[in-house]
Amino acid sequence: MLRRHALALLGAPALLPSRVSAQFSRPIRIVVPFPPGGSNDVVARPLADRLQARIGQPVVIENRAGAGGSIGAGQVAQAPADGTTLMITSSSFAASAVVQRTPYDAQTSFDPVSVLARAPFFILTNPNFPPRDVGALIEYAKANPGKVDFGSSGPGGINHFISELFALRAGIRLNHVPYRGMPPAVTDLVAGHIQMLITTMASASAPVRENRVRLLAYTAPGAPPGSPPAPTVREVTGLDYDAAIWWGLFAPRGTPREVVRALNEATRAALAEPELARIYEAEGARPAPSSPEEFAATLAADIARFREVAQAANIRLD
Repeated sequence: MLRRHALALLGAPALLPSRVSAQFSRPIRIVVPFPPGGSNDVVARPLADRLQARIGQPVVIENRAGAGGSIGAGQVAQAPADGTTLMITSSSFAASAVVQRTPYDAQTSFDPVSVLARAPFFILTNPNFPPRDVGALIEYAKANPGKVDFGSSGPGGINHFISELFALRAGIRLNHVPYRGMPPAVTDLVAGHIQMLITTMASASAPVRENRVRLLAYTAPGAPPGSPPAPTVREVTGLDYDAAIWWGLFAPRGTPREVVRALNEATRAALAEPELARIYEAEGARPAPSSPEEFAATLAADIARFREVAQAANIRLD
């Protein structure tokens, strides 16, 4: 069965151009609303190359950074809904929808095409911090409310939300220490200036590998091959906590249904390529194609729970 499935995937790209490329007659621009070099670029650029081969038109990545991703997203929301302008962004898009005033509505200004990849977060602590597993961490935090410092890449960012969601589900109170990006937060965790950090493999793989920080658990299942062994929070504690970062492909709202379906089909075929999976796995992520409807449900669920977290933790951006 596995062999037949593999052969089917290998044959898929050859079948796609005839029926998918018919929907596209002009070059496609994919806006990444963040600076070059980040995780969104790592997901977007190799995918663009493969979409180009299937669609039969040039597919160009354009970085439009600023205002936490809202500048680039705003441009895509206002672009013609004809399939020539798309956006690749991450689940920080859902977090921004809760705490930022944006010139668009995250759920009504875009047509979700597909989730592209997912990755669990690491729950990390300084090696000198007493708790050695997630259960012990929760007990320590309950005994010392507000005295466990956790870092984030900045107020209202995805790491902030995921950490406060953990605290909410565990019934504990943590002290937020925001940084300007993840690298200084990782540095301070290693130095012992903060006790805890929830971040991605891409941000902390070296200190984890070198045992300069302690990996307690993953926030969700689905760690790629070669990831350090660790349980999930749910496995250890039974908490209703399952938090992964996703990257996804969007089109402006009103894009013809047949174009969205053609993009989804081409994307699914690209994500089935073993080489693309290896590129994503090197960054700690796994391909995770979905239907447009499944992606819309994922976005709605994230926005709903991030609203809950923002209210509980009083997360606001001035």
